[in-house]
Amino acid sequence: MNDRWQQRGDRSDDDARRGSLVVGLLLVLLGIFFLASEQLRFDVGRDGWPIFVIAPGVFLLLVGLAIPHEGGLGAAIPGGIITTVGLILAAQAATDTYASWAYAWALVAPGSVGATLTLYGLLHRRWDLLDAGLRTAAVGLGLFIGFGLFFENVVGIDEGSRTTALRNAMPVLAVGLGIVIVIMNVLPRRSREGGYASDASNRTEPPAPPAAG
Repeated sequence: MNDRWQQRGDRSDDDARRGSLVVGLLLVLLGIFFLASEQLRFDVGRDGWPIFVIAPGVFLLLVGLAIPHEGGLGAAIPGGIITTVGLILAAQAATDTYASWAYAWALVAPGSVGATLTLYGLLHRRWDLLDAGLRTAAVGLGLFIGFGLFFENVVGIDEGSRTTALRNAMPVLAVGLGIVIVIMNVLPRRSREGGYASDASNRTEPPAPPAAG
């Protein structure tokens, strides 16, 4: 009985430490942002409005990642989505490329969902979530590059914008993603099933009941 109460106490202490870590990280990030804006004379209200989208997203993401059980994904995934939307809006505001929403949605979903699952799996050693997250993020990135090539280099959706960075970046991203896919398929891939088996073998199973008679 005492061991059970001790385990619950240790768990609550871990949760409290994670919560304090989230608050500390948020304070550090906010402090750095406002110090930098003061030094660079950056008008947050006029030029930095996407921060009001990014900040709540980062908060939800960090809170969700700090929760040790899968319930944390209920906050982490929306946080990842909101953060990604804010980052895309910030990039579009800086380069006047709002038309890129025609394909940037793929970075929001499924891209950010996969990235969040990957982070959660890495932090909490959930290799099933890590694998699922990597696959989902890869799908999102592939959709982003594929539709980006079509809209930027074939249709020319951003021809009237002030920059051609996206048009020039899409072929490079396509080549990079293709090289990664080829390498992943050519090199011998190490199966994770052994890890699953070893993890399962390390779990203590309850003793079998004695045979009758």
